[in-house]
Amino acid sequence: MPTLKTIFFGTPQLSVPYLELLHKMTDVQLVVTQADKPRGRGMVITPCPVKSRALELGLPVRSPEKLKDIYEEVKNIPFDLGIAVAFGKIFRPDFLALPKLGILNVHFSLLPLLRGAAPVQHSLFQDFKQTGVSIFWIQPGLDDGPLFLQKEIPVQPQDDAVTLFDKLVPLGISALTEALEQIAQGNIIRQEQHGEPTLAPMIDKQDAVLDFQTMSAEQIHHKVRGLACGPKARTCISINGKKQLVQILRTQLPAPAMDNNAAPGSVLAVESGRGILVKCKQGTIWLVMLHPAGKKPMPAAAFANGHGIKPSGDVVFCYE
Repeated sequence: MPTLKTIFFGTPQLSVPYLELLHKMTDVQLVVTQADKPRGRGMVITPCPVKSRALELGLPVRSPEKLKDIYEEVKNIPFDLGIAVAFGKIFRPDFLALPKLGILNVHFSLLPLLRGAAPVQHSLFQDFKQTGVSIFWIQPGLDDGPLFLQKEIPVQPQDDAVTLFDKLVPLGISALTEALEQIAQGNIIRQEQHGEPTLAPMIDKQDAVLDFQTMSAEQIHHKVRGLACGPKARTCISINGKKQLVQILRTQLPAPAMDNNAAPGSVLAVESGRGILVKCKQGTIWLVMLHPAGKKPMPAAAFANGHGIKPSGDVVFCYE
């Protein structure tokens, strides 16, 4: 059977292994990424990781501002299948109709759960015990196309967004390999999604706010887990009457039930090797690692000792 002719659509580093897989298993006709953007401290215009790797592999690359800018070019490329992994742009119906078979997407959830741009983060926000990867056919709707196949994994209590991506990316490689092998054999699978859909919208800065006055210890802990990638969880800390933003990088549960009369945001204990124990709206939580503005990440206990933060009735952690 002839080798599949493909076009790959992807942008960030996590998409690179999928490009490398396609390069091995198919005849890649073109790689399409998002446009080059300013990156780093110097804000130098730099290609994305997928574009850099595609050029290393000697593959043709296009990085348009809009997909319609390359529609005519892609229309003249005879390809069988498109593969999209974290591409970051929406496909118009006329673009979806170009490949003979369609465009497959690798999505990091068990659809129809967590349709949208940030399924890994939202799976942790909601303390999922199980998640996985879906290979599905892109349609004009939001991640609602027919499934080709799915693979599941458990989510461990110690997982955060970094460790979960580390597990899901190779799981997706395994799933896509299986899908490509099936397609090469002429087995085209299109199964409707079943179940109640949920959404996983893009994370913005407001989503990263931790408010001890309104959130439980569990809510804060799971938000910190989910925000290990992208915008970090943050709150405001009051030191000697002055407030500053601080990122919360790691927390720990369970935490002891202490002083139920304390106000949310107040410090209940500081322990070397463990962190800062803070009262939440419900329950308490250990803050383990912090990142103060303008400084390097540090253990929370070291931060507390360096700033003279001690257990008291004062509200130290707040957000306004």
